[in-house]
Amino acid sequence: MAEKKASAKKAGGGSKAGAAKKSGGAGGGAFMAPVQPDDKLAAVVGKDPLPRTEITKRIWDYIRQNNLQDPNDKRTIRGDAKLKAIFDGKDSVTMFELTKLVNSHVVKKG
Repeated sequence: MAEKKASAKKAGGGSKAGAAKKSGGAGGGAFMAPVQPDDKLAAVVGKDPLPRTEITKRIWDYIRQNNLQDPNDKRTIRGDAKLKAIFDGKDSVTMFELTKLVNSHVVKKG
């Protein structure tokens, strides 16, 4: 009977020890590489090179500060004069379009 317990323990217990997940480390890759905003985007986020993550954060801060989310559909962002320049003249865009539009207003550094 002791043999059955030992073999059951081996079959079930060995998977946790050998399956340690490798962490990604401190990387960040392309998201953390500074990019240079063009003049239109710089009007919202500033003229200094920033990582894409920080640009996104600053745009959302600007949207919230100026109450530019559609109250009936939070996925829609209404453009003011500064954002319309980034939105290629559109009055409003969805949050999913926002990333694509912002990417057309940055220059990768290095």
